[in-house]
Amino acid sequence: MKLTSRLTSAAAALALMTGAAQAMDEITVAYFLEWPMPFQYAKVQGTYDEALGVTVNWRAFDTGTAMSAAMASGDVHLSVSQGVPPFVVATSAGQDLQIVDVAVSYADNDNCVVRADLEIDKDSADELAGKKVAVPLGTAAHYGYLKQMTHFGVDISSMEIVNMAPPEGAAAIAQGAVDMFCGWGGSLRRAEEHGNVLLTGAEKEDLGILVFDVTSGPSSFVAENPELVAAFLKVTADANAMWADPANRDTMLPVIAQDSGMDMDATATTIDTFVFPTVEDQLTAKWLGGGAQEFMKGVADVFVEAGSIGAALDSYETHVNTGPLASAQGM
Repeated sequence: MKLTSRLTSAAAALALMTGAAQAMDEITVAYFLEWPMPFQYAKVQGTYDEALGVTVNWRAFDTGTAMSAAMASGDVHLSVSQGVPPFVVATSAGQDLQIVDVAVSYADNDNCVVRADLEIDKDSADELAGKKVAVPLGTAAHYGYLKQMTHFGVDISSMEIVNMAPPEGAAAIAQGAVDMFCGWGGSLRRAEEHGNVLLTGAEKEDLGILVFDVTSGPSSFVAENPELVAAFLKVTADANAMWADPANRDTMLPVIAQDSGMDMDATATTIDTFVFPTVEDQLTAKWLGGGAQEFMKGVADVFVEAGSIGAALDSYETHVNTGPLASAQGM
């Protein structure tokens, strides 16, 4: 049996379930370049189009906040790997979005880097007071920055914060235009060529700084297209399962690398720091069974305290919809 047979057969079965009910001819899905994930193998193979019975248009973004704006305008129907903090910012402001799965967990692939010539590490982090930092506001990197500065006792009001997307921030620290960079993916790797991280992923997790992304969409779209969304999540889960088998790595990695706009070594280095929870794991209390909702509330409260958002919701439970994922589990 060919490697792609599992995805292809799943696609055919799912198309029968979703195609007849769907009046839509196409949807647009947001994703990140330089953020390699198994779903991209299915994306390139056209498996999503087959499974959903519609044309899936893929649109690359630089930040999760831009994804929120595109979903608000109706230009994007689903966003793969949107960071939780930008999701929280949008929903706290009244945007009606829902999380439908946990896309990836990556504590070691979202971090802050201090310029090497400053010789500042976790034991001298108080010297960051007064420094200039490039941070994409309202993102996971922004949340991590706030939590780390609180941990180190650095008054963020003493720092000059420049709102920069990670690629811009990486260029800025390389040029010496900023003292610290916060971001993710390929941009983080480039920034690390010019500095050092303050805390490792494990050290951040010990402080309660979880770093994970979700698949999200407007609540109205999810409600009107539950089977289509379930089919989308099923293809993603199958691609994750394929990647989990080391025997498939040599076939999948070149495809994922090319689609990510990265070379093979950089792709392997990045994706090896990622964890892709199974559907079963995602539906447990750790993730969408309660943990994610509690985490979002914590993120919102931190943003409120920092003055980044006006107010937090009392609860984020209505912004998680496990229905399509539970349906995907049974497909």
